[in-house]
Amino acid sequence: MRETNGTMADTETETRSGFGSDELIFFVNGKKIVERNADPEMTLLTYLRRKLGLTGTKLGCAEGGCGACTVMISRYQPHTQQLLHYAINACLAPLCSLHLVAVTTVEGIGSVARKLHPVQERIARAHGSQCGFCTPGIVMSMYALLRNNPTPKMADVEEAFHGNLCRCTGYRPILEGYKTFTVEGGCCGGRGRENGCCMANGNGAERSSEGDIDEATSLFNAADFAPFDPTQEVIFPPELMSLTKGQKSGSLCFRGDRTVWLQPDSLDEFLRLKWEHPDARVVVGNTEVGIEVKFKNMVYPVILAPAFIPELNTVTHTEDGVVFGAACTLSHMGAVLKRAAETLPAHQTEVFRAILEQLRWFAGLQIRNVAAVGGNIMTASPISDLNPVFMAAGCKLTLMDKDGSRVVQMDDSFFTGYRKTTLRPQEVLLSIEIPYSKKTQFVSAFKQSPRREDDISIVTAAMSVTFTPGTDIVEDLRLSYGGMAATTVLAKKTANKLLGRRWGEELLQEACSSLAEEMTLDPSVPGGMVTYRRTLTLSLFYKFYLMVLQKLREQGVNVDEVGSDCLSATEIYHPQTPSSVQIYQAVPEGRSQDDAVGRPMMHLSALKQATGEAVYCDDVPLYENELYLALVTSSKAHAHILSIDVSAAERMPGVVCCVFADDIPGSNATGPIEYDETVLASREVTCVGHIIGAVVADTQLHAQRAAKAVRIQYKELQPVVTIQEAIAAQSFYQPIRTIQKGDLEAGFKQADHILEGEMHIGGQEHFYLETNVTLAVPRGEDGEMELFVSTQSASKTQSLVAKALGVPANRVVVRVKRMGGGFGGKESRTTVLSTVVAVAANKLKRPVRCMLDRDEDMLITGGRHPFYGKYKVGFLNSGKVVALDVSYYSNTGNSKDLSLSVLERALFHMENSYSVANVRGCGFLCRTNLPSNTAFRGFGGPQGMMVAESWMTDVAQSLGRSAEEVRRLNLYVEGESTPYNQILDQFTLDRCWDECLSRSGYQERRATIDLYNRQNRWTKRGLAIIPTKFGISFTAVFLNQAGALVHIYTDGSVLLTHGGTEMGQGLHTKMVQVASRVLGIPCSKIHISETSTNTVPNTSPTAASASSDLNGAAVQNACEILMKRLEPYKAKNPKGSWEDWVRAAYFDRVNLSSNGFYKTPDLGYDFDTNSGRAFNYFSYGVACSEVEIDCLTGAHKNLSTTIVMDVGHSLNPAIDIGQVEGAFMQGLGLFTLEELHYSPRGVLLTRGPGTYKIPAFGDIPTQLTVSLLRDAPNNKAIFASKAVGEPPLFLAASVFYAIKDAISAARVESGISGPFRLDSPASAERIRNACSDRFTKLCPPAEPGTFTPWSVQV
Repeated sequence: MRETNGTMADTETETRSGFGSDELIFFVNGKKIVERNADPEMTLLTYLRRKLGLTGTKLGCAEGGCGACTVMISRYQPHTQQLLHYAINACLAPLCSLHLVAVTTVEGIGSVARKLHPVQERIARAHGSQCGFCTPGIVMSMYALLRNNPTPKMADVEEAFHGNLCRCTGYRPILEGYKTFTVEGGCCGGRGRENGCCMANGNGAERSSEGDIDEATSLFNAADFAPFDPTQEVIFPPELMSLTKGQKSGSLCFRGDRTVWLQPDSLDEFLRLKWEHPDARVVVGNTEVGIEVKFKNMVYPVILAPAFIPELNTVTHTEDGVVFGAACTLSHMGAVLKRAAETLPAHQTEVFRAILEQLRWFAGLQIRNVAAVGGNIMTASPISDLNPVFMAAGCKLTLMDKDGSRVVQMDDSFFTGYRKTTLRPQEVLLSIEIPYSKKTQFVSAFKQSPRREDDISIVTAAMSVTFTPGTDIVEDLRLSYGGMAATTVLAKKTANKLLGRRWGEELLQEACSSLAEEMTLDPSVPGGMVTYRRTLTLSLFYKFYLMVLQKLREQGVNVDEVGSDCLSATEIYHPQTPSSVQIYQAVPEGRSQDDAVGRPMMHLSALKQATGEAVYCDDVPLYENELYLALVTSSKAHAHILSIDVSAAERMPGVVCCVFADDIPGSNATGPIEYDETVLASREVTCVGHIIGAVVADTQLHAQRAAKAVRIQYKELQPVVTIQEAIAAQSFYQPIRTIQKGDLEAGFKQADHILEGEMHIGGQEHFYLETNVTLAVPRGEDGEMELFVSTQSASKTQSLVAKALGVPANRVVVRVKRMGGGFGGKESRTTVLSTVVAVAANKLKRPVRCMLDRDEDMLITGGRHPFYGKYKVGFLNSGKVVALDVSYYSNTGNSKDLSLSVLERALFHMENSYSVANVRGCGFLCRTNLPSNTAFRGFGGPQGMMVAESWMTDVAQSLGRSAEEVRRLNLYVEGESTPYNQILDQFTLDRCWDECLSRSGYQERRATIDLYNRQNRWTKRGLAIIPTKFGISFTAVFLNQAGALVHIYTDGSVLLTHGGTEMGQGLHTKMVQVASRVLGIPCSKIHISETSTNTVPNTSPTAASASSDLNGAAVQNACEILMKRLEPYKAKNPKGSWEDWVRAAYFDRVNLSSNGFYKTPDLGYDFDTNSGRAFNYFSYGVACSEVEIDCLTGAHKNLSTTIVMDVGHSLNPAIDIGQVEGAFMQGLGLFTLEELHYSPRGVLLTRGPGTYKIPAFGDIPTQLTVSLLRDAPNNKAIFASKAVGEPPLFLAASVFYAIKDAISAARVESGISGPFRLDSPASAERIRNACSDRFTKLCPPAEPGTFTPWSVQV
């Protein structure tokens, strides 16, 4: 279907294959839309963005995993006469499923121009929108909740966000803003505050002892919010109501290029169609088929959509249980079972409650709202969360074809193989009966996944036991597991052995050894984690065993009592609503209101972001003759290209041409520092995802299909994938870096103890919500080209595009309005896409656009460098470290990119905040066949400091001293010098440390935790306090410069532009604040439009946390020049207004435009002499975190975190606290959650939010305190402020080391003490395996080298 801008494509109807299609009628934001040729393969998201030009709804992942595309669907149900409103993922919703539906998008509920909806206003004013790309989806999730429940509880809000991700904010401000809609309102309810209500007592317990009057704790005032009036909502279109009521029943048929969508209106017709098309896929929610078509290249010529057949949607209560039609959604099933569980006697609802427990953590709400229970069963996923419960409960399924029906019980014969069931091709699943439980039956369900919310299970289980009444003798036992085979399985052997046995210790022992034998896994099994998965089958049975003991005792059966130390193993997890405090120093009394510096001002684009009006790169309207590009990438990690066959691709519909290395008019050599990469690979590929060419077509769908049809033949070479392989092959890039200070040999001689250790730190995907995107527009003369790019490096993009096109840089203009997140991932790797798009646009002389899909972006662009650190440390009995020898190996990938600078920064941070007299650090760049790794917030610093904290923990553990005491003993003091001979002045770390200890109540907490750990065997708590010292400056001296350009127009308005880009970090907002102070005018008079290479040239990338310092000083310089020029006119007319002075200057022919410039003074470190200043200054911070781990499953809870950060005099406390929290949550992901899995052949296996887990709303610490250190001016940066972007990220290591502390407590129970290795991230698998106990002993790992693992540690 050809795309047109926002108009209906009526004129083209006849030209398409839509012959014999029905009309699709639906409403969008109250407007009726009649689509005469609906394509069954088109999603609602594509239709909204490309056909209707509604770009507020964003594409984040295309798999229903991030929520950026959330919209609200409303439909009228004639039989219940009810209006249903629910949130869905537009990226998975087929356009054809929307007949007679009303769609509401973010544009439909409010706009800056008309009027904002309170849901939009509050997220913005509460500072819950940074880059803003996830904001429309979060707004719509909240809006849908309020449409169904105008006075929700906080728990409802949290549930509504299970399917939404945000990578910038750390979630806290979003919840805080939306708390104002809830019953709990804007109050903490007196929790966590000693003296009652925080609102009545100013800030309650948070007042520090000196009684600081200027200590502020609120970043916004809820009293300013527009009131929420549920009666004023958009009405359901009356025309749609009458259409629905008067609908003559009739089947629908929609035909596309490759697929026919058939929507039968009766069960008989459905059965007839299934008989005629036995291979047709049945689609209700499209949450599975949508993924198959998109990511597994499946084509289904016939799709049957029975979602509206009454029999498939009915719910009937029988005497045996509840029967659900197969098309009932999971949300609906949950609501029905919840009502039953609340009204029926408890013993009848054991199965219901087990299902509800699984549904709580089943995907996100947007998926549960559309996914059908029948689809969940028939998908037959081996890791289904619900099938084990259905199996353990022995649910009955009714199957039907046109000749009749049969009933089967769900047992181990139902699933016949991987994703296969016992149904015949022409049969359909009509309904499932979920039975009531018996009086002596107990059922529990368990799910273990990397992240709690919206995650795919590692192992899932359901267990049901029935006893002979009045006894503890097992009459029936069913143990069902998912994730332990290619299908959901029953542990029959074990269950049969235990029949007739008493429920006691002996049964437990036998069950565990029997399960360990029965539940085996091949060591090469897909998904890996073999030891962990096998251990879980035992651990989960043990939990069930304890739960049943408790229930038997409650019924008065005489069984062993569950020891009080084991009780915590039986508790079901219920999240607590997080509470938080933010503390900053308010601006002094009497400062002019016009001076915005130091005030918690809202992000300048926040309101536009919340309404969907903010324009991102892919939101730029389509050009008249624009084309779309899709990349062709390597499927081999290291190979010679033998041949490329494009014949099939070129014959496909819509294809215009293919682009390969021969089409590059300029140079094929490229790279951010060294030209060691190619724009397009021609002879050899050196990683999976290496870009070989591209296909250009009329639409994205056509381009992507054709790109998959390009056939490439390779001659494979042996790849180097992991750091260990690189070390073995001595595959390193030059140079090898060393920093050395003091006398190492003497230091080790002086030491009382020497210990050695090692640690591996996994990589991290940036997961900016907006993937890489470029739009290139040739200007038709002199080789000019304009590019709209989502990049942190406009100048680098300009120079590399010019190089590839063979034109001087003055012909290329790069424009950046804003990015939907960057985090370093858009500093250098954006050019791999931009250069290819520019080459294609140049070849065809037409505009070309490309926005990478999430899976492509993750595959191609690289991420944070995985690091391996080895150390030898010498220390005294007191714990004082006197000698350190450390080596770092970074997995660089297939080109150098910025890796040398990353490694240097790791070396500059190898001692973190500790003074070590004799030290040597070496750094090696491992050359591997992975996509080149690149900049990522912290830029090597976190990896360097992580290893430091590892040896610090080892020292404390080997001496048996408290880690906090050993860290404090080794902390730097003012005036000491670093290993690279930089003197520490204006040193505030000790103040941060002491404030963090007191705010967190460290000593009391430690005592409470020690007591808790003595009282609990299977859950342990841990505590850690971690400092950070982060050097501010680009380590490449020449990058420490910035420019600005300021125009004053004759009406007094000011246009400001500078060299930095906006990616959500609030840089433009801070720059406007700086200009406002220097010019002495309110912020409302100043505007920043965009960053472009034709206004400020030769800019450094927006990176290294230094952009506010550099650009702020340049803006200050430009504004001061202008103020000097205006001075005479102010003197002449002191009572005049700003406009008067500007006009007077203009009429006196004074230049009202100025460019400013700044370079950081006195920088320049030399590795050869170990001298010179590496950094302009340091940012300091300290964090203290408490966690609780479940020793049986490895799951952990973040209980509390207190952060004290020195950001100098904050330019904007709201933005700075947002940066601290956002960086902290990103670090939390890095150190506890996010794991990239690569196959041994170098193929990335985690390519989207389904398999790669970033922190979600539920991962925030339950109590979070962020305090900006007061009275700490920094004379080295603009207005005494400090950099804030990267420094706080490492503070999340406090969570990692708190987990390690908790694991130590668990190991003590098994008689193990002393230092142990824990690699990062501290995933559930690593936590569980480190807590050695009787269950882990039954599941020993296979010998390395005897099998090929599913994934390797790179």
